[in-house]
Amino acid sequence: MPLEMSPFGCWGLPTALLVLFCCPGSGEGFEVHMYPEQLVVEPGGSKLINCSTSCAQPQTGGLETALTKTLLESGAQWKQYLISNISRDTVIHCYFTCFGNQKLKSLNISVVYPPQQVLLKLQPAWVAVGRSFIVECHVPAVKPLESLTLTLLHGQEALCNKTFARGDDSVREATATHSSTAHREDGHHNFSCHARLDLRSLGGGIVHRVSEPQMLEVYEPRPDNQMVVIISVASVLLLLFVTSVLLCFVLGQHWRQRRMGAYGVQDA
Repeated sequence: MPLEMSPFGCWGLPTALLVLFCCPGSGEGFEVHMYPEQLVVEPGGSKLINCSTSCAQPQTGGLETALTKTLLESGAQWKQYLISNISRDTVIHCYFTCFGNQKLKSLNISVVYPPQQVLLKLQPAWVAVGRSFIVECHVPAVKPLESLTLTLLHGQEALCNKTFARGDDSVREATATHSSTAHREDGHHNFSCHARLDLRSLGGGIVHRVSEPQMLEVYEPRPDNQMVVIISVASVLLLLFVTSVLLCFVLGQHWRQRRMGAYGVQDA
């Protein structure tokens, strides 16, 4: 009996190997990707999410999330979604099924509150040379707190830097204070506060905010009017006392001399 020829002809073995290599029946070698890999968004924001796979012919694919999602575009190996109305930290998943094997990729979404207001206050704003005053910087709302650094500045000179410990995931307020003694040159430069929120570990950038500059009014201390009056009265009283003592002494000497003179006449 003659041998039956393979449907691939003389290229049967190489072609079969190529088919097995390019289109594996198990589907275990494919991958799922998401872009971006981390996401930072402000409350109520919207972001584009791309899901893709290395599987040539996936059976199913999509995005799992409780957020509002809209499929914008898609191809055989990719899908693009718009995620909107993001209001809380969450995790979303892209998935694809290839030859009955399903894989997924996860993405963390972090909702952040960059500092919108940086408020600076000088207490007091009008101070005498040599007296103490306080520089206070306040941020009403920020998240995450541990990513915030507040820097108090006098001109270009940094007075202090304050970082914050990790707290809960709620929106927090932040305050930095610095106590100093007033000098004449303090009134030559503005005071300001610089807020820096570093979101790079979450997939974002660095947010900068600066307060409105404040000028410290420095004046030379003047004597207190009440103290001047007290010193003047005390000086007058002291002068009167010294004068009365001297007057008593002179009168006493004069009376003594007259008395000694009278005794001398009687003896004669």
